[in-house]
Amino acid sequence: MTERQGHDGARRLTAHGELRRLRVAIDGPAGAGKGTVARGLAERLGYLLVDTGALYRAVALAVQRAGFSWDDSGAIGALAEELARGGRIALERGAAGAAPDSTDAAQSAPGSGPASTSLLGGSGLRVLLDGEDVSSAIRAPQVSLGASRVSAVPAVRQALLAMQRQAGAEGGVVLEGRDIGTVVFPDAEVKFFLTAPAEIRAKRRYDELVARGMSVSFEATLSDVLRRDKADSERAVAPLRKADDAILVDSGHRSPQEIIDEMARVVETRARGG
Repeated sequence: MTERQGHDGARRLTAHGELRRLRVAIDGPAGAGKGTVARGLAERLGYLLVDTGALYRAVALAVQRAGFSWDDSGAIGALAEELARGGRIALERGAAGAAPDSTDAAQSAPGSGPASTSLLGGSGLRVLLDGEDVSSAIRAPQVSLGASRVSAVPAVRQALLAMQRQAGAEGGVVLEGRDIGTVVFPDAEVKFFLTAPAEIRAKRRYDELVARGMSVSFEATLSDVLRRDKADSERAVAPLRKADDAILVDSGHRSPQEIIDEMARVVETRARGG
């Protein structure tokens, strides 16, 4: 099974290198490179990979399809609770339809260690909503903006919190999102906050959308990024912010592999007790 394979990889690393199984939190704004870096780091370490944003995107897509107003927090919260409780959001291993969050970076960043296993989002895993593969659909611009709206609803965050904590409970995991180090796992052993100038993040997003054949302008894409930054940082519940003990990493003018190498050194040092 998916989770067991990822955990076995972490166990092998522990046995061979006498390393502890750590929880690694990677937070940051949209387009900062979290997706690519998290995948590369998990692969490098042989850790389980958890993309928490896929959950919020799936809820946003469900809200959109239900025709609810983004301002109807009561209906949105109730829907999220139903989705989580009823198992209507599911994750399934398989290449078809799998769509890693390439918004976060333009290129992949292969690691050199044991292969990681992705639990929520990422390469080789499909996100299902009521049995339908929505791995690509949840990356649409309007769903991305909707994810910021639904993530501001307390009932939504509560409904999804248990799923996220369960995924990382045993350690040996890389979790990426916007409140991992501050809310989901405030006691994570290693925390990173990945960021980049808004213009660079918007260019990454623009290039991704154009590559998908979508007709968009850079100006509109930049506006969407800035709007999402504002929504994420100003929401009353679990706003986007750097944890006091998180390591700040600027991805603006660095390759994903450089960042992965730096993060891996930090994790391995701490795993050895350094």
